[in-house]
Amino acid sequence: MNMWQKIGIGVGGAAVLAGGVWFTIRQINKDVVTVQTEPVARQDLTSVVTASGEIKPLTYTNVLGEGIGKITEIVVKEGDHVKKGDVLLRLESVQPSADVDAQRAGIEAAGAGIKSAEANRISAEADIKSRAADLEHSKLEWERGQELFKEGLIPKQDYDTRKAAYDGAAAALASAQARAEQSRAQLGQAHSGLTQSRAMLSRLSDVLRKTTYTAPIEGVVTYIAVRVGENVVPGIQNATGSYLMTISNMSVVTSEVMVDETDIASVRVGEVADVTIDALPGKYTKGRVTEVGTQAVLRSSGLASTQSTTGNQEAKDFKVVVTLENPPEGLRPGLSSTARITTAQKKGVITIPIQALAVRTKKDLDEAAKQAGRKPDNSITLAAGRPAPDGTSAASSSSSNSKDAEIQGIFIIRGGHAEFVPVATGIMGVTDIEVMSGVNEGDQIITGSYKALRTLKPDARVKVDNSPPKVTDDNGS
Repeated sequence: MNMWQKIGIGVGGAAVLAGGVWFTIRQINKDVVTVQTEPVARQDLTSVVTASGEIKPLTYTNVLGEGIGKITEIVVKEGDHVKKGDVLLRLESVQPSADVDAQRAGIEAAGAGIKSAEANRISAEADIKSRAADLEHSKLEWERGQELFKEGLIPKQDYDTRKAAYDGAAAALASAQARAEQSRAQLGQAHSGLTQSRAMLSRLSDVLRKTTYTAPIEGVVTYIAVRVGENVVPGIQNATGSYLMTISNMSVVTSEVMVDETDIASVRVGEVADVTIDALPGKYTKGRVTEVGTQAVLRSSGLASTQSTTGNQEAKDFKVVVTLENPPEGLRPGLSSTARITTAQKKGVITIPIQALAVRTKKDLDEAAKQAGRKPDNSITLAAGRPAPDGTSAASSSSSNSKDAEIQGIFIIRGGHAEFVPVATGIMGVTDIEVMSGVNEGDQIITGSYKALRTLKPDARVKVDNSPPKVTDDNGS
């Protein structure tokens, strides 16, 4: 055997040996999953709900059209400070003013008519007294005439004359009483006419008043929607009147934000919030929650869910009002804002990264236990899962569907294997979540990668690689 044959055999043997080693290593690492880990630690944890909205004054009003007319003058401009009762704008008022003047003249005429009717009543009552006196005199003359006629002292003609005078006096008294009743009716009618005229004057005065708009509250004119020469119409039935302007009282400023329905349960009145305003970057303003809405608002339309005539499953929000404690200068209604509401705080609690949480079914855990030669752990409390088809919860139907119930937990590195441990969680921070049971401080838990955590099986063999990821350039090298 020459030298080259010996070299070939040696190279071939080395290759076979290297291949065997490679194959052995590959088989050993065949089912090993590369993961990243972090130790369980204690830290202060703050639960925060973040929501976006806009700046609004606590008190503001939209001035709407009340009367019909053309705008002749706008007294104020945007940014002006007005007090309650200050004139804002005026409408054309020729016809309303003429109507008021005419009605006032009518009231004066009605007053004169009352005086005339009162005089007629007094005259009629005096006439009644005079006619009553004449009747009494005629009655006495007639009674005396009757006595004289019986005694034959006066002729029949004289008797008849006295009888006729008495009858005439009685008729005159009845006529005077009727005239007095008529004068009293005329006086009452005149009073009713005056009351009606005054009521009409109040109506016409109100129409005239609505041609001059005054400030209903004290504040700043933040927006004017009309110009001189435009027509104003009042609201009718379901249609609102012309929108004229907005007056805002900026003494108390709020950030009105919309909180997602999944977070609203943790928001309470009085909780502290940090508010940022897009127009003032880098500045935080302290505030407190002063109002938490109880009615869901549809995200697409902005209407309350009860206003929707059809059922839908779209996302909903709830209005939350945060009152700013020391609002910065220059705030304007409508500025975009973001509120970070602190809903809970805990000191020195055991926490884990949120991405370390995983969900596995009872079936997955039982299969892993069998492969490892252990008995399935039936003491695990099943997490509340999705509702069962019959409407009962997964927990209540565990006897028939417990294998598919989901269990929340984490993977802990123990003996080179990923052991799945169910955990009970508490408050959630921005990147970490409180763990109330299941782990101890210092335990090495698997935090990545996302793909590994998604597919990792309980009791799988793992290899820890916490080296930072490689950074590639634009060419991919």
